[in-house]
Amino acid sequence: MSDRESLDDQPQKYGNSGGMDGGSADFEAGQHGQQNEQELATKMLQIQSKRFYLDVKQNRRGRFIKVAEIGADGRRSQIFLALSTASEFRDHLSTFSDFYSSLGPPNPDNVPDDGKLKSEMMVKDNRRYYLDLKENSRGRFLRVSHPVSQTITRGGPRTQIAIPAQGMIEFRDALTDLLEEFGIDDGGFKGELPEGRYMRVDNKNFYFDIGQNNRGIYMRISEVKTNFRTAITVPEKSWLRFRDIFADYCDKMKEGGGGSGGGSGSSSDKVNVGNGQQTTSPSSNLQQPISASNLDSNLIK
Repeated sequence: MSDRESLDDQPQKYGNSGGMDGGSADFEAGQHGQQNEQELATKMLQIQSKRFYLDVKQNRRGRFIKVAEIGADGRRSQIFLALSTASEFRDHLSTFSDFYSSLGPPNPDNVPDDGKLKSEMMVKDNRRYYLDLKENSRGRFLRVSHPVSQTITRGGPRTQIAIPAQGMIEFRDALTDLLEEFGIDDGGFKGELPEGRYMRVDNKNFYFDIGQNNRGIYMRISEVKTNFRTAITVPEKSWLRFRDIFADYCDKMKEGGGGSGGGSGSSSDKVNVGNGQQTTSPSSNLQQPISASNLDSNLIK
């Protein structure tokens, strides 16, 4: 039986997204960054009907590995791994391969409802990577995925690749060769990123998440309603400008006698909402200012 992923489990089709540690959804300015990326090495693996490209790339934020999967039908999906994450992934591949070798022949009558035989999770900064050894009617495979959104980690869309289980060792060896040549130092920001924050205004929920990818540090601001979600991503180098624009609008609204004020930087647990009333924020840290030491780095291109 071929260890191929079924059509139901095929990764979502993605185009040539920019070089980012979480895929194209992390930062929409990807095409500009590609102009400054240098490809240092590449490996191609043919595993059953799939081709995998492992590209070591470098930009002014450091080095990373882009893993692209090309299906027999030309469908393409990809994930991006910091070198340190790739090293951890390499070690997990050994563990998963050992577990796979200990399994008997596939038994369609003894498959878990969700198809998962073994699962692990990797965490890099605020990004979670999910490793699931799965089985379906076509065989066994390792699915590597992470949420497109760092705010909605359960039930939300994911970017993912699927490695046929029989090819895990070959994949691990290819990663090992690249890591031995280029090391596991990511470069980039070394400090601890601020925790995410949340506020509610009327029937809307707003989430503020700080993340990092191979283009630098960014803030994702998500607006979530019952059946609606939208988000913007703001690179760190523009935070000061965003702050100044907001402050300017707040001042103008105060001068005109409109608005609720609201942006005074109070450390209280109250947030001002659109009707001029105050409500309790679920996060007591919402009004705490972001450290100025994180605002002036020359990061995202």
